Amino acid sequence: MTRRELAHWARQPVQVVVGLVFPVMLLLVFGYLVGGGRGVSGPYVDFLVPGMLALTMAFGLEGTMLAVTQDLNKGVVDRFRSMPMVSGTVLVGRAVADMLQSAAGLVVMIGVGYAIGWRPDGGAGFLAAVGLLLLFRFAMLWVGIHLAMVAGRPELVQAVQILVWPVGFLSNAFAVPASMPGWLGAVVDWNPLSATATAVRELCGAGAGGSSWAAEHAGVLAVVWPVVLVGLFLPLAVGRFGRLSG
Repeated sequence: MTRRELAHWARQPVQVVVGLVFPVMLLLVFGYLVGGGRGVSGPYVDFLVPGMLALTMAFGLEGTMLAVTQDLNKGVVDRFRSMPMVSGTVLVGRAVADMLQSAAGLVVMIGVGYAIGWRPDGGAGFLAAVGLLLLFRFAMLWVGIHLAMVAGRPELVQAVQILVWPVGFLSNAFAVPASMPGWLGAVVDWNPLSATATAVRELCGAGAGGSSWAAEHAGVLAVVWPVVLVGLFLPLAVGRFGRLSG
């Protein structure tokens, strides 16, 4: 199933390139045009790049969601059902392919971060930060796959995937919660993406950038949130996929 999904890359190179380039454009726009880092102590690039890395892991789910719904509606899954395989294998193969593309995108973003002056601490801390980013992507991936199951049809995917946007923009990717109204700052502090972004900043030597309980325990929340999301949405997605393809 993973090999099948990777073969699609050769037939749809534009979609793959767009998925890699779009986060880079966002990084450059917020870094040089929109950004300013209100309330950020230290160089803004040290705050922005980890936030953008986390944001990149939250977005770009449309390709996977479309692929899942297209398989359901074009009868592909019906052919797979005649083979001795677990129905959820289709989703697992798509998930592995998505994680490989996400890892490639992460490498590109880290390279661009270096190009614009980001210098994270190396060693185990940096590797742990990359691990947290990929863990967060894995969790968001299963949220997206479940939303695709809810949508059911490719034409509805774009409408449903908008539900992921608040996770990205109600976060501390671009600004510290202390610079926001109190109620909004509290929402942002407890956003799963904010936990990952803050933990990545700490591991890369930039500091937490907040004094709330969530900011002080961002490393714990960066693990707990994805585990909870995967534990909730993975079985929901696989179960719904089985019912829709049954």
